[in-house]
Formats: sequence, structure tokens, C-alpha cells
Amino acid sequence: MTQDPNAPEPQFDVEIPSRDAMLEVIRDALKPVPYQDILAHFKLKDERQHIGVKRRLRAMERDGQLVYTRNDSYGLPERMDLKKGVVIGHRDGFGFVQLDEGGQDLYLPYHQMQLVMHGDRVLVKAGSTDSRGRREGRIVRSLSEEKREIVGRYFFEEGLSLVVPDDTRQGQDLIIPPEHVNGARHGQMVVAEVLARPSRRSSPLARIKEILGDHLAPGMEIEVAIREHGIPYVWPDALLKEAEKIPAEVSDADKKGRVDLRKLPLVTIDGEDARDFDDAVFCQPDGKGFRLWVAIADVSHYVRTGTALDKEALARGNSVYFPKNVVPMLPEALSNGLCSLNPQVDRLCMVAEMVIGPRGKLVEYSFYPAVMNSHARLTYTKVAAILEGDPQLRKEYDHVVPHLENLQQLYKVLRGSREKRGAIDFDTVETRFIFNANRKIDRIVPVHRNQAHMLIEECMIMANVAAAQFVEQHKGGALYRVHDLPDEDRLMAFRMVLGELGLTMPVQGDPHPRDFAGVLEQIADRPDRELIQTMLLRSLQQAVYSSDNRGHFGLSLAGYAHFTSPIRRYPDLILHREIKRILSETLPGMPGLEGKHFYDAAALGELGPHCSHTERRADDATRQVDEFLKCEYMQDHVGDEFDGVISSVTNFGLFIRLNDLMIDGLVHISNMTQEYYHYDADRHLLIGESSGKVYRIGDKARVKVAASNLVERKIDFALISVEHTSDALPPRKRVDNKRGKRKDGGKGPSKGPSKGAARGAKPERSGGKGQGPAKGKGKRGAGKPKGKSPNSGAASKSPKQKKRRSS
Repeated sequence: MTQDPNAPEPQFDVEIPSRDAMLEVIRDALKPVPYQDILAHFKLKDERQHIGVKRRLRAMERDGQLVYTRNDSYGLPERMDLKKGVVIGHRDGFGFVQLDEGGQDLYLPYHQMQLVMHGDRVLVKAGSTDSRGRREGRIVRSLSEEKREIVGRYFFEEGLSLVVPDDTRQGQDLIIPPEHVNGARHGQMVVAEVLARPSRRSSPLARIKEILGDHLAPGMEIEVAIREHGIPYVWPDALLKEAEKIPAEVSDADKKGRVDLRKLPLVTIDGEDARDFDDAVFCQPDGKGFRLWVAIADVSHYVRTGTALDKEALARGNSVYFPKNVVPMLPEALSNGLCSLNPQVDRLCMVAEMVIGPRGKLVEYSFYPAVMNSHARLTYTKVAAILEGDPQLRKEYDHVVPHLENLQQLYKVLRGSREKRGAIDFDTVETRFIFNANRKIDRIVPVHRNQAHMLIEECMIMANVAAAQFVEQHKGGALYRVHDLPDEDRLMAFRMVLGELGLTMPVQGDPHPRDFAGVLEQIADRPDRELIQTMLLRSLQQAVYSSDNRGHFGLSLAGYAHFTSPIRRYPDLILHREIKRILSETLPGMPGLEGKHFYDAAALGELGPHCSHTERRADDATRQVDEFLKCEYMQDHVGDEFDGVISSVTNFGLFIRLNDLMIDGLVHISNMTQEYYHYDADRHLLIGESSGKVYRIGDKARVKVAASNLVERKIDFALISVEHTSDALPPRKRVDNKRGKRKDGGKGPSKGPSKGAARGAKPERSGGKGQGPAKGKGKRGAGKPKGKSPNSGAASKSPKQKKRRSS
């Protein structure tokens, strides 16, 4: 019998061929291979072997590796022109398949979406292109056999129990048999477990697994988001047993042999609400330059690979910060206790000690385990006030004021170096929710970055750069923070929008961060700078974790890796373990290197996408909560008027961002002056046919809140006035529909409004007939501004309550 030498231990009573071995046989064949031929090839005569092979083939079929044909044969999906992907639903009933191989998504019409659910993995066959230029797909089979849990609202009406999913991309209600209601009451938010998946003739069946509570109860939006996005939030029993053994203080044995930095006046600088302090800093002059110590909590000493603590930290990937709530990566005994660099207590740390030249160049660096004692717990607000000369605070913290002034001088040097290399520096205004005693939003306030924020950010960037150089120098393996070059299409679209705003962005050859930094310089004094910064950010690629160091475009750095937050980010913990491993080989016998670990290329190849996914998952969940809270806040302001700017132009209306509140809402065409409108997708303009008025991104607007929909997390505005930044265009030639003649005397067949026109009286839904083709038509979420959930016209992302450190 042929066997794969790398096959795992047999899972059956008898030996059977591995997946790779059977795939090789099927791959070498010119046509699908019958089941009996597979048995004959491997000379399998035992009935138990036949059963084992059949089970393995079915598992390979479920995973999309093979396709079973009607003549009892198995073939390769790629040779049948079948593709694997993930279903992305749309609230209007249709959907898309995001292909694993990349490229344009396949469109799934309504009848195809009745066979699957949002988030399913499927095998799909590409078909013809429809009238709107979308390539349709046909579901061959669903690869998702696992149990699904869906968050929704339970209803009991006319003797029928059902759950309406909270995520509107789940287009089908779940039917709940009477025996599976499990005590849920009408209107409550629940978690339903799918028992039977949808088919052409039936809706999905489910059972109530968990009752979350009443709809709109305080904090319910967070409970929903945690479960809807699959964020782990329950500590396993094995972890709790390990956590019970965590001591309250650092033992003398753990301190032994480490570099003693307890007399070095290291301080932590964080937000007022921070509870987990994972970095401390100290700086002093060193010749013409500076010597900077960045001490980071030594999480790897306590969280060892293979433990329940490590497995759960990996599953979570990062801490998730909601308003007034956090789902930590590590138990509080570690994150807020033994690992946190709390003031006036001894803590273990990993130190990056760096010498920085007078022009901001990293001259030398070293890494080592140490023991430290934080001399002060400072906040960004206090440090900024101290550096601005607040006499009371300078007196209270007189023992650290000189060191803060050294940090300020270092910051100015690092800032100059950043500007010289052309790094992109976003200075966005974020928002913060202020809650009342009933956990309802009292107000939303803007949060501005001060000098202390930027000072710490530059120190963390320098430590991250040193860590990346250290690992690369020693040919080690870790996860780099990679930010690739911008996508050509998005860059071109951004440059066209800039042109409409009277701005320029010359690019010769490949784009350079300096090109984007130049745009930020041009808009520094513009009232719409915040909006343009957001568009600039959306034109860039999303940063990811990868074992392949491709540099960081935004920061204009050749190598960058996250080292400074191992309490709340798993990639940082990986990097700490690798640095310890390198130190153990280059400096044998160094104390404090417990927790070192070697990650091979295969492991890092899996960890990179996983950590990138958990980061996106956290961002999506926090964005969902922010949107809900802003919709809830705006419900109390229906009828009120606000000033804002046009943040996006679509074929179905205008998105307006309110000043200071950073809330986005939609002015639908039906709420605009009644006339025909034409959408210019290339230039992102909406043009009134009769008036010639041009609505463009950046125009100032006055709006009234018309409605706020908590279910769809959408806010609707009515347009009161617009301060146009350009003159009106000449009115278009009008057509006499009765005679088929133009008003100017010309002749021609009557066609009504030209393609791209929409009438204010009764416009079609976004992307519907009668609308001009929105940019990106045929792609999921068409008609929405980039970076938005297809479910929401609601507010932009507000800041997570965590430390802003580095990109």
C-alpha cells in the first residue's frame, strides 16, 4: 500500500491512505476516478479499510478538496471550473461569493441565496454576465457542515416561533420548533443554533441556545456584537485552573539574574481609563543624541506555549475594546495584575535600550530581560499639561518633569526624522461616548491627540523598528507588520476626487508615502481636512501580519514589527518569544529567557492570517457597536438640525458627516429638491438636471435628522441647504417625451431620462433600475461609501478605549 510519509497517526483500526496520497492519484488521472479504482490502486481488501476510505473521501468532499460525481467517482474542483469562496449576503436578498483565489466576486441572485447562508463556505461555478456587468455564480454545494450560531430577535406570531437575525445579511428567518424555544419570550434577543440548513423548499430550522435579554437593554449592543462576530468571551475551565496559580506579586526567584532597572525612573503614560499598562519609557541625553529605554511587560514569562492560557490568547488574538467594556486577551489577574506595569511595584519586563542620533537615526540597540518599578502612572492629559507649563502638575510630578522634558526633546528629533522620510501622519479627530447613570449616551465629544500621544507613539515606533531589525539581523522568524503599496484603482479614484476638490497629488512611478504626506500638508488649514484624511486612509491597503517582511508603506519603513503590547496583541507575544530564543543562542546562559520559543515557517504562515483576521474581527465588532450607539443617540435628536459636510456621493443620494460628532447619515434623493439627478461615477458628482447644481464631496451642508433606524443601524437626514464649492453646470437639453423631440428643435426617439438619471420624487433603491451605475457596481456593498458595512449608513468609527501606540 502506498503511504504518505508525512501522514498523521491513523485514526482508524486499520491503515488507510492519507488525503495527500489519494489526491495525488486523482490529480494524475485524466478524468474523475471511480471509488472502486481508488480501492484497487491502494490494494485495499479489508472491509474496514473500505469504510475508512469512504469516510475520508466524504471528509475531503466536505472540505472542498474533492467533488463527488453521479457515477460514483471523485474529481478535483479546479478541473471542473469550480471555485471555493465565502458567501457575503446583502440585506436586499441577493449576495456574492468572495473567492479564495481573489479577483471579482461572483453575484448570487435571490434564488441562489435561498440555498445558503451569509458566511457559508461554498463550491461555486461561474456563469454568464448579467445586464449590469456582474458575473453570476451557481452554488454547486455548501462546504459548511458545522453548527452555526446566529444572534437575533425572537418573535412568536400566529402560532409560529421564529428568530429574525440581527445581521441583515442573513436573509432568511430561522424557524424555531416548539420543543426548542427553551423559555424565550417574544421580543427578546437570543442566540439560535441552526439545526437544519435552508433548501429550495424550506427555511432553516434552529433552537434557542442562549437568551441574551430584552431588546435595547443597556449594553445589549455589545453582547450582540461579541456573539455575532464570534469573539471568544468565556474563559475555559482549564484556563481558570491555571489562572488560580498566578501569584499576586513577582517572586524573588523570577527576579534573580535579570538586569535591575528598579532605580531607573521609568514611567507609564496612558489614557485616563487604561487598566493594562504594558509599556514604560525613560530617556536621557547621550552625547549629541539620546538613550531611550522602552520597557515592555514580560508576558512570555507567564504565558508559555501549549498552556491553556496560550491557547485561549491565540484564539482571541487581541483584546477587544468597547465603550466602557473590554474583552481581554488575557485574564485580569495577568492583564491588569501581574503583567501590568502598575506604579510602585516590581514587574518583569523585556527592554529595548536604544541610542538615537541627533537626527533621529537608530544608532544601536539591545534587548534583555529586566526587573523594573514604575515611578509614576501618568496620563496623556497630564503629560501634555506638564510640557505646556502647568505649574501645579509640574510641582506634583517634579521628580519626573526633567525626564519628560528629555522625552519631549527626543520627540522633536524623531518627528523631524519622520517628516524627512515622508511618513504619512494622520491627525484625525476621534470621538468618545459619555454615558449617564443608566448607560445611555449623554453626549459625544471629540477627542484630539496631544503632544503626549505623539511622543509615546514615536517611542513605540522606534522600539518596534529595533525589534524588526534585531530579528531580521539574526534571520529569525516572527510576524512583521506589513503595509503594502496602495491599490492602483483605489489610488486613481482618490486622485480624481482630489482633483474635484482643487487638490493635486503628482505620482511618478510607484507611489511613495511622501506623495500622501504632501496631500496632508495641502489640507492642513482646510475645514474639510478630516474628511479628506478619511478618504486618504481608505485609499490605502490594510496593514496585516506576515512572516514575509515587505515593509510598512504608511510609516515609510523597510521593516516593522509589533513588540510593545503583548498584553493585548498576540503577534507581540510571538515576537517576544523569538527575541528570547535569539538571545539564548547569541548570549548563552542569560537569565530571564524562560518562555522562549521557535516558530517555523509553516506555523508563522498560519499565525499571520489568523492574527490579521482577529484584528479585523475586533474592528468590525467595535464599529458595529459604535454605529448602534450613534443611532441610539440620534433617536433623541430626530427633528434637530446640524451642520456637516458631504462625505460621499452615490447614485441614490448623499452621505453627510456631522461636524464634531463624526456621525454619517444618508440624504436620500427623495429628500432632495425634486428634479432628475445624474450621477457622475468617475468624478463622484450628483448633478441636478434642471438646476445644474453640483453636489460633491466636501460641500458644506445643513441637515435635519429625519429618522434613526436601530435595526439596520442607519440614520436618515433631510437636506436643508448646501454651500456649493463650484458653480452650477448648464442645464441639460430636455426631451419632449410625447413627440420624441428635443426642446431645441432637434429630433430623436424619446427615451425618457437618460441612463444615470434619478428623479427625486420616487427614486429606485440603491443599485436598482433607473439609477445610474454606481462606481464599483456588481461588487458587494455597491452604492455605499468605501470602508462602510453594507448594512449601515451610520456613523464613522469612534476610537476604541485603548492606547494609541503605533500602526
